[in-house]
Amino acid sequence: MNSNRKASKYTALTLTAGALIVSSAMTVGAAPLAGATSMTASSVTSDKKASDDKQASYSTRSGVSAMLSNMVVSSQQTASANKEAAEQAEKEKQQAIAVAAAQQAAQYASLGVANVTDYAYIRTAADANSEYAGKLYAGQVATVNSEEGDWYNITSGDVTGYINKQFLTVGDVNAIQAAATTIATVNTTTLKVRETASTDAKTLTMVPGTSELKVLDQSTDGWVQVETTDGNGYVSTDFVSISTSYKFAESKAAEQARLAQEAAEKAAEEAAAKAAREAASKVKNKKSNSKSNSKSTGSEKSYSAPASSGNGSAVVNYASQFVGNPYVYGGSSLTNGTDCSGYVMSVYKAFGVSLPHSSSAMRGVGTGVSVSDMQPGDIVCYSGHVGIYAGNGQLLNASTPSTGIKYSSVNYKPILSVRRVY
Repeated sequence: MNSNRKASKYTALTLTAGALIVSSAMTVGAAPLAGATSMTASSVTSDKKASDDKQASYSTRSGVSAMLSNMVVSSQQTASANKEAAEQAEKEKQQAIAVAAAQQAAQYASLGVANVTDYAYIRTAADANSEYAGKLYAGQVATVNSEEGDWYNITSGDVTGYINKQFLTVGDVNAIQAAATTIATVNTTTLKVRETASTDAKTLTMVPGTSELKVLDQSTDGWVQVETTDGNGYVSTDFVSISTSYKFAESKAAEQARLAQEAAEKAAEEAAAKAAREAASKVKNKKSNSKSNSKSTGSEKSYSAPASSGNGSAVVNYASQFVGNPYVYGGSSLTNGTDCSGYVMSVYKAFGVSLPHSSSAMRGVGTGVSVSDMQPGDIVCYSGHVGIYAGNGQLLNASTPSTGIKYSSVNYKPILSVRRVY
């Protein structure tokens, strides 16, 4: 019985333990099967979250990769577009150059330059024995209207007629450009002429508004090289207007009028020179008497009044008294300072002749004469400068601030025009 009781007790304890185990299992998971099921769901949930995170991470990486890929494609597209735009711009530039060249060639195709050392006759008919309508001098230009055998029918200035083909070079761009005079007209109050084509370059000289400067070179973008009395320099194209001009034939009527005037002036020259000498002698005596009756300053310089005769020699005699006086830009005082046009203007003012204070404007005053027929007293016009011909190849002019009024060679640079106003 004791054994039985021991056995029962053990069984109870086992049952109790089993009950406890079962109870414990029930407490943890409500039922052993239910607890297993719950653990499996949690694992799936965790795996799903990991999968979602992995998918999200993959999606993020894919998005960044796609964005970078799009950026690369966009950059490539932009570079390609820029390249195409640059190529198109260059193509249009070359087309514009070609069009300009074609237009220039077409323009020059009918232009001819006199191929002579002196002049060639322009005839009224295509016949060397016909009357002449005018003369085409070396360097002068004509437009070809038509051809007739060995002759061109041309128009040059106000002359139309025929010239033998051997005396005219037609369509030669270099010859035509060499015959042209390109002028830069200053369109600001005062313009600096630089030593080189840069705003940082040293100023060579300064020129007033409306000055006309001969252009020597136009190959530098935004600048042109010009000729001045102080040397060659550069001016910005922002402050000048560029124009091109040519010289044309002289008609027979104009030639006859010029020769008649020159003959009359030459006949009167000797008498005028004599009168000028007599007038100068009288003034000198008057000056001597005046000086003896006045207080001497010891430094004051006296000048004789102009001779009453307004001939070339009288003009030169009067103008020569002021040699050595100062050059002043914009000035017109023969004693205290003047520029080139102010000098010419003031000298002629003493003879009752009114002239503009502009070297370019003086190219249109009075009567034009040829360089070969230049006489003392004539106004000699250059690119941006003007003076008075003194005879014997000399020019009276207000030159530069460093030299003042002085004598120069009349051929110190190309002459654009010679005007006679006396």
